[in-house]
Amino acid sequence: MNVPLISPSVLSADFGNLARDIDTVNRSEADWLHLDVMDGVFVPNISFGFPVISAVKGHSTKPLDVHLMISDPDRYLSRFRDAGADILTVHYEAATHLHRTVDEIKRLGMKAGVSINPHTPVTHLSEILPFLDLVLVMSVNPGFGGQSFIYPALEKLRWLRRQAESNGYHYHIEVDGGVDLVTAPLATEAGASVLVAGSAIFGSENPALTISEMKRSLK
Repeated sequence: MNVPLISPSVLSADFGNLARDIDTVNRSEADWLHLDVMDGVFVPNISFGFPVISAVKGHSTKPLDVHLMISDPDRYLSRFRDAGADILTVHYEAATHLHRTVDEIKRLGMKAGVSINPHTPVTHLSEILPFLDLVLVMSVNPGFGGQSFIYPALEKLRWLRRQAESNGYHYHIEVDGGVDLVTAPLATEAGASVLVAGSAIFGSENPALTISEMKRSLK
């Protein structure tokens, strides 16, 4: 099995020194850079929008893995493309016409992902899986960083891996929330191919070293 990709979450970075933290990620073994966009409606928090994403794009050498925790994401798909998103993930719970949304993300030239909250049965994604480049399993309730891993997410990862293997699907299986040096190997064993980690990386004394340690723990 290939070593999973690491996607450090900008939400946990030092926004007073954002360029510095992005440069740290650029020089690290990280694979993507994860950006959580929150609107204060779909989730009880507001994070950042297009100007910050554009600024991050200007500094980052890693693909931008943009996760929309917003209501009615269809309104903004092209603007996120223009801001620099390489991968754009919307929530199952927020998209009324999910196939249409996924098709539009791809038409705009981005990879398309769909995320589910902890309370949402993963089987609800059965009809959309053949069309996806990425499935994001939330292992915390979305809205804030620094939460503890919700372990039933592991069974969702296992189910997604079984579906991919049984049907020949080629999506990434991403997990976000409470991922650290303890939970990362568990998520990988269950089927995750992309790990989003925020506090565990940017809250450490040496983020680049933590990324390296996480990679080594997964081999």
